Amino acid sequence: MRGKKILMLCGEFTEEYEIYVFQQGMEAVGHIVHVICPDKKAGEIIQSSLHDFEGHQTYIERFGHLVEINKTFSEVRVEEYDAVYCAGGRGPEYIRTDKRIQAMVRHFHEAKKPIFTICHGVQILVAVEGVVRGKKVAALGACEPEVILAGGTYIDVKPHEAYVDGTMVSAKGWTGLAAFMRECMKVLGTNITHS
Repeated sequence: MRGKKILMLCGEFTEEYEIYVFQQGMEAVGHIVHVICPDKKAGEIIQSSLHDFEGHQTYIERFGHLVEINKTFSEVRVEEYDAVYCAGGRGPEYIRTDKRIQAMVRHFHEAKKPIFTICHGVQILVAVEGVVRGKKVAALGACEPEVILAGGTYIDVKPHEAYVDGTMVSAKGWTGLAAFMRECMKVLGTNITHS
């Protein structure tokens, strides 16, 4: 089986772990991951962020590593991709209003291709009518009202778990990346065996 092509939707201040861990893990097993950001070209940089809970009522935010975009946004042809991944952090809150991003998500939804979302990534999906309607979706708890208003059912998974509804895989945040990626790989038809 050939590796699959995955389109990762990012913006400035997308969660660092949700970019790097996903990209490197998927590439380690032979998949291709194109990290894109509106109006950015291959080789340009975006700033990532790090979010954590340290006893406050909500998460704190710090600068993460700089992330290199590896595919020019204007050159993306969604029909060439097998799945889309919406990484979380702060990026989704603004890229979800971009009509080009919405059109990309709509393609994957209408073509019934796998859609992967973690943490705030669901904000991108709820911005496109019908994508989460009737679906069970995990996300950061702060996104629960948006999931419900978009016609989905919010699933409050444990921090180290993921949830699968058909070909949609979701998780609460970066602490669930191992389970999340394992389920994404199953949906992609990736089997890892140990000898």
